[in-house]
Amino acid sequence: MAFSPVFWLYSMLQWLLSKIFSPDPPAPGARLRRPRIAIIGAGLTGVSAASHCVGHGFDVVLFEAEGRDHLGGIWTDVNGTSGLQIHSIMYRFHPSITWEGGYPKQNQIVGQIEKLWKRYQLEDKTKFNTKVEKVYKDHQGRWIVNNPSEGRFDGIIAAVGTCGPPKMPHIPGQENFTGEIHHSSKLDKVDAKGKKVLIIGGGASAVEALEWAVDTDAAEIKVLSRSDKWIIPRNAFIDVLLAFNIFGQETLLSWIPETLLRLCFYRDLKDIAPADQGLFTETPMVNSEIFKQIRSGRAHWLRGDIEEVHENGIMFNKRAKKVPKGGPGHQVMVEGDIIIMATGYKRPSLSFLPDEVFEEPYGPPRWYLQVFPPSYPSICANNCTYVNAIGTVGNYHIGIYTRLLLMFLVDPLTTPKTWWMKRWIDMTSTLKSLAPTRAFDFFTYSELIYWFVFVTLINPFRWKWALFVFFGIGSQLPAKVVEQEDKLRNGLGYEKSYLD
Repeated sequence: MAFSPVFWLYSMLQWLLSKIFSPDPPAPGARLRRPRIAIIGAGLTGVSAASHCVGHGFDVVLFEAEGRDHLGGIWTDVNGTSGLQIHSIMYRFHPSITWEGGYPKQNQIVGQIEKLWKRYQLEDKTKFNTKVEKVYKDHQGRWIVNNPSEGRFDGIIAAVGTCGPPKMPHIPGQENFTGEIHHSSKLDKVDAKGKKVLIIGGGASAVEALEWAVDTDAAEIKVLSRSDKWIIPRNAFIDVLLAFNIFGQETLLSWIPETLLRLCFYRDLKDIAPADQGLFTETPMVNSEIFKQIRSGRAHWLRGDIEEVHENGIMFNKRAKKVPKGGPGHQVMVEGDIIIMATGYKRPSLSFLPDEVFEEPYGPPRWYLQVFPPSYPSICANNCTYVNAIGTVGNYHIGIYTRLLLMFLVDPLTTPKTWWMKRWIDMTSTLKSLAPTRAFDFFTYSELIYWFVFVTLINPFRWKWALFVFFGIGSQLPAKVVEQEDKLRNGLGYEKSYLD
């Protein structure tokens, strides 16, 4: 492999981040103390959150509904050709991650999850084939997962993610199709060479399926999309700039990046750029390859509605720009040999959580910092309530959310009260009352960081934890302060912290 100065610098950056911010794994046989955390889901988020907990000396149990082969969550259920659409520097789900390139593939991502799981000695703390049906509190206020035989816990991290089983809707007439029909996540053994491929859907799964069809040398590729979606360049610098919108919504100046994208990125393909949807309303797709394939004639992007599947293709109502879904159009027969259902995944349920957390108007995602239900600050639904954003769900905020939960559990003076959690939700909703989406349905990464800073600064008792919360360092000083506070609380008859 040729020497690359850029990759060398990236490798050094990763090494430096790991050295400074990665908590040390516990020594073999070390006794981990309370709080004890139940983590539901052994995917990327669950493994990362567990490593942060044990790295800071707190005990965990990971509950995974599937078997050992599903360590890594949704990344174990996608194609081997699947990879990151964003640059890996924006997908550092733990400080110790070491990527071998800018856009790693599925095997590298699963490999890093496995490496993290083993480094922090989580093998004996993971219960596979254990589906969580319910969590509830005992008479002492500690959490029980399923039943008391699983033990008792001080906090819950729900890490079931946003992607469950593949979503495979039935299309009228599909039983008459003489070709093949596959979900976009099951393409490893499919051969599309020399064939006409029809991709149903217009999201990230559709773009990934298009790349697969190109790589397998399909003769013709057509993407049948119901609507236009924003596509932004596969460029880390530009993606970071777009995430700098601290308001987390469409503003009077949002037309500037939208216009620049149309002029400099879409160029001659402005027709497939959204006309009536702002950039800061829905998660954009990150891809530069798709325009290249459309311009070369290898791929075609059709806007419209699927009416019926025939023996040799799909009857499609092709609509003009700005015509709404189901509106008038031009009926055409789109012929194909393979239909790829890029229809996404079913969303995993959080129904195992107590009923109170779903009571309106404070049901998910309208929670404190989007992940803490107001009725139970000892629950953190990390990366489960995500709807849309410009940023990433796999970055270092997993650690921040985990350490916030640890801070709440360790230091009672930092734990938010239900009333104040609801007021923060109300305030954020008011600030975004003019947003096209609801307040918590879309955010940017800059807005997320603002949330973290605000809730840390608003409570003086949290100041001593700031370095720990944001960077995972400096936990000894606040812990000693809490020990002194414990003595005072004990003398006054108040509840002690877990640092005893």
